[in-house]
Amino acid sequence: MGSVLLPDLATQIIIPVCAVIGIIFSLIQWALVSKVKLTPDRNGSPANNNKNGFNDSLIEEEEGVNEHNVVAKCAEIQNAISEGSTSFLVTMYQYVGIFMVVFAILIFLFLGSVEGFSTKSKQCTYDVHSMCKPALATAFFSTISFLLGAITSVLSGFLGMKIATYANARTTLEARKGVGKAFITAFRSGAVMGFLLAANGLLVLFITINLFKLYYGDDWEGLFEAITGYGLGGSSMALFGRVGGGIYTKAADVGADLVGKVERNIPEDDPRNPAVIADNVGDNVGDIAGMGSDLFGSYAESSCAALVVASISSFGINHEYTAMCYPLLVSSVGILVCLITTLFATDFFEIKAVKDIEPTLKNQLIISTVLMTFGIGIVSWIALPSSFTIFNFGVQKVVHNWQLFLCVCVGLWAGLIIGFVTEYYTSNAYSPVQDVADSCRTGAATNVIFGLALGYKSVIIPIFAIAIGIFVSFSFAAMYGIAVAALGMLSTIATGLAIDAYGPISDNAGGIAEMAGMSHRIRERTDALDAAGNTTAAIGKGFAIGSAALVSLALFGAFVSRAGIEVVDVLTPKVFIGLIVGAMLPYWFSAMTMKSVGSAALKMVEEVRRQFNTIPGIMEGLAKPDYATCVKISTDASIKEMIPPGALVMLTPLIVGTFFGVETLSGVLAGSLVSGVQVAISASNTGGAWDNAKKYIEAGASEHARTLGPKGSDAHKAAVIGDTIGDPLKDTSGPSLNILIKLMAVESLVFAPFFAAHGGLLFKLF
Repeated sequence: MGSVLLPDLATQIIIPVCAVIGIIFSLIQWALVSKVKLTPDRNGSPANNNKNGFNDSLIEEEEGVNEHNVVAKCAEIQNAISEGSTSFLVTMYQYVGIFMVVFAILIFLFLGSVEGFSTKSKQCTYDVHSMCKPALATAFFSTISFLLGAITSVLSGFLGMKIATYANARTTLEARKGVGKAFITAFRSGAVMGFLLAANGLLVLFITINLFKLYYGDDWEGLFEAITGYGLGGSSMALFGRVGGGIYTKAADVGADLVGKVERNIPEDDPRNPAVIADNVGDNVGDIAGMGSDLFGSYAESSCAALVVASISSFGINHEYTAMCYPLLVSSVGILVCLITTLFATDFFEIKAVKDIEPTLKNQLIISTVLMTFGIGIVSWIALPSSFTIFNFGVQKVVHNWQLFLCVCVGLWAGLIIGFVTEYYTSNAYSPVQDVADSCRTGAATNVIFGLALGYKSVIIPIFAIAIGIFVSFSFAAMYGIAVAALGMLSTIATGLAIDAYGPISDNAGGIAEMAGMSHRIRERTDALDAAGNTTAAIGKGFAIGSAALVSLALFGAFVSRAGIEVVDVLTPKVFIGLIVGAMLPYWFSAMTMKSVGSAALKMVEEVRRQFNTIPGIMEGLAKPDYATCVKISTDASIKEMIPPGALVMLTPLIVGTFFGVETLSGVLAGSLVSGVQVAISASNTGGAWDNAKKYIEAGASEHARTLGPKGSDAHKAAVIGDTIGDPLKDTSGPSLNILIKLMAVESLVFAPFFAAHGGLLFKLF
């Protein structure tokens, strides 16, 4: 079949070196952000003078405001947000830690019982001339990799949150010098999270594979079966992070908006609103920690799916180490590409005006995609033989390296298309959102109707992009092609996360400016940063959902192979009942999460109303609201409410596989994938459109927008109601659905040997 140009030793050096470079780069970005001091300093840093078209004169100096008081107030608010975020995550991780231990025990017991906890070697499934390690070893190492994936996911979310809360007030303070400096601070902070997560995920996976290899030796089939636990651990933690964080942030946001903006007609992030600190905390635990864990889970699962299929192909059977590590090499090059791309935003070009912000963020996506295309070409040329075989449902399919290159590129460019379609439907620079804003003239009802229609319509092009990606990649390289296409979509994860984290950091910066009583000119700058971040957050969700579809399909293919299913026939009753039940699950899950947000928001609304009515002087700004009680309400409600949706996702594959068998479970996975992707895209885009329609009216940047405003007008009130309805759609239910379809697929893959050996108990009785 041919040899590869890259020696195995070079592969073993390149992957960890790229990961370490990513970690070092993130630490450099953190050091640069930390130069912005949360202490009054009139002299500024000489290194920052005249950067991005601005000198260091402060707005406070121009307007005669006491700068010392402003900086001290920002530091105080930042500490409150940081403490609230840390408190919530620590509380959540205590509950999640119990689940982690219990589920790890279940993995060991279920997989160990496949062959009665035997310690004897067995004949390999795909390479029948070789002997493989016992099932008990797979059970033990799957448990270890599950715990490693879970811990890495938890760390990814926690570090992201700490970075965001470290940077939000610094972004506010830099806005005093100009929008360019504030942008650089927010973006560099997002880059810290993006590179730490991408590099840590790659490094931990690489080290785990090499440590497991010491025991497994030439049994690569067993080795990479055990590695699938890494993806399961990453996604299971992401589920609770996304759901819990999403409920927290939207309970606070809805409560703050309904009472503050609609009933009391006070500005967003007004310090008189008791829910305002909880709202800002929620941005970090939901949009930062949740998104970090989510995309880490996608990366881990797509890597695991590719490695599992490769291990039973010629790469694994012939022990071709470099070719086997192709997915990891793609991710390694992705870190280097994203590093270069980041410099375009922070060093090579200058942000001189508000209008430069959104194009700069979009250029990040374009530049990284173009550069990554060349990077994939180089990796495919040096790390793959000219031709090889890929396992394709019982047969070995001959594939050429250029075909695999195209598979990865299809995923990469499909991600860009999904990103730009998402932007078109959620940015207030384009007609769809402007039409939604215009519909507010006649009230909230027409706003809701237009928003729902926009969300449903926005599904069309992304689904075609995913469908074309699936067809091309499967035609070239079967399920392995789909797995590497998903990896291609996620290969620029560091840039994607940097852009995504930038949004909540800018949002927090605006909130801090409002609460600290800073100049309206600073708030205008942070609002401009936030508006651009709102669109990029929607793009990030589009990436996450698109990659989830490809990852889930790749995992589905690996599950079918591992469970020994020859064909999934939807006309058989066993499969069809699974298909229709699976298609229902995203709706059940969405209902649970939406109701959870509603229940938590109800408690928040009651508390905010109570404080407005019972604390004298709160509306006059003479008395300080009780922020801590609102933070506690959000924390308690989200911890309690995240358990039922989490249990639904985690228990469904176990119950279906054990009692109804692998055929029915394959139907459940297919049904949840097909309906989940549609619901997730429409929910996320509907919510994003309503949010930006409200911001379009508030900003009043165009003649059309000014006819709908100002704040407090009937059209604006209708837009606020639409935004409030959309909040749980775009930040809780929509983003959580992509974890549902991925997690059920990877869980089924991990437990496949047990289901194949002992599953279908009910059908065996009848």
